[in-house]
Order: sequence, then structure tokens, then C-alpha cells
Amino acid sequence: MTVAQHQAEAERLLHAAGILPVITVDSIDQGRRIAEALLSGGLRTLELTLRTPAALETLAALKKELPDIVIGAGTVLDAAQVRQAIDAGADFLVTPGTPPALADVLAQAPLPAVPGAATPTELLALMARGFRVCKLFPASAVGGLAMLKGLAGPLTGLKLCPTGGIGEGDAADYLSQPNVVCIGGSWMVPKPWIDAGEFDRVTAGAAKAAIIVERVRNDATA
Repeated sequence: MTVAQHQAEAERLLHAAGILPVITVDSIDQGRRIAEALLSGGLRTLELTLRTPAALETLAALKKELPDIVIGAGTVLDAAQVRQAIDAGADFLVTPGTPPALADVLAQAPLPAVPGAATPTELLALMARGFRVCKLFPASAVGGLAMLKGLAGPLTGLKLCPTGGIGEGDAADYLSQPNVVCIGGSWMVPKPWIDAGEFDRVTAGAAKAAIIVERVRNDATA
């Protein structure tokens, strides 16, 4: 598939998600319980960050055990992690930032990628390589809603997944922006809940997030 075809698939996956839970796991069992709680709440797509030793084996286990879940490998930093995420069965790749060498690897990868950027210059460089679906990170720190609105005019055709500093209270505002295809966040999977084993709260948080997506999408078509 071409970069354009992979980008179309990335947009489809993120639009279907609406809100992308960003999770970090310490063990396969913990990852399984988080994923099951998110699925129960109505969120079937997640970003599993490659920040812990358990991440890749958890990704592989979840793809085998939970066929209904769609997993993006997040915090992908280099070519080695791209290969590892692909081998583990990731459905797509997500980076927090994208230097030129990593952008080239993502453009040649055999699955969709959502490269991260924080500035218009970085986004333009990614667009020059054919990327049309990117992650804005860290969203709130680089201007939040004002940044998204500012980018919408000059960077037409670019779809963004803002992540970083977004919570339940402002999720709808972000998702309502015309250049936003999805938003990422971890408010429905906070570490205190995970550490305490309060996965029922994760399910409830996921259900609220799913309702936010439904309401925003319904308002957009009303």
C-alpha cells in the first residue's frame, strides 16, 4: 500500500475511535484488565505506549486474546521499535515526535502511522512526505484549541489527533474542531485507578467518553 492508502486507513481507524485511550502497562494481566474494561465501556481502540518492558508482549497477547480490539503502538521512537511493534501485531503506529529518519521509516512501514508533531514546521515536513493524519503533541502545552484553530486555515486537508493535557471536561471542545479526527487521552485510565484495581471506574470513564463522541458527532450532523 502507498503512504496515501495507509493514511486513509489511519483516518478511518481514528475516526472510528473518536477518543483514543492512551495506556501504559506494567504486566500482561494489567493490560488485559485495562483493555477489557475499555471494551466494556464502549471504546475498542487504544494506544499502548512502548514505555515499559511489558509493552510489546502485552500488545501481542491482547491481539491474540481480544480480537475485537484495535491497538496502536504508541511512543514509537525509532526504526527498531517500528519493527518490534509490527512483529507484535500492532494495527497502527503513533509517535510523540517525528525526526526525518523516523518519518522515512514510517512512510515505508507496512501499516498505518500517525506521526507526532508540535509545530507548523514539523507538520509541513510530514505533509511533504505524504502524511495527512498526524498527532499534535503535547496538545495543551503547544496552544490547545487555539493552536488547532490556527492550523486549520493554512494546513487544509490535514487531520489531527491532539493528545496531551486533554481531559473529560474539554474533550468535546477538542473533538468538535473540524480538523480533529480523534483525540487522545488517559483521563479514563488514571494510574491511581489502575494501581488500585478499580477497573469498574475505567469502564465507567470509557462509557462517558463514548457518549462524548456520540454527542459531538450527532451535533455535527444535526
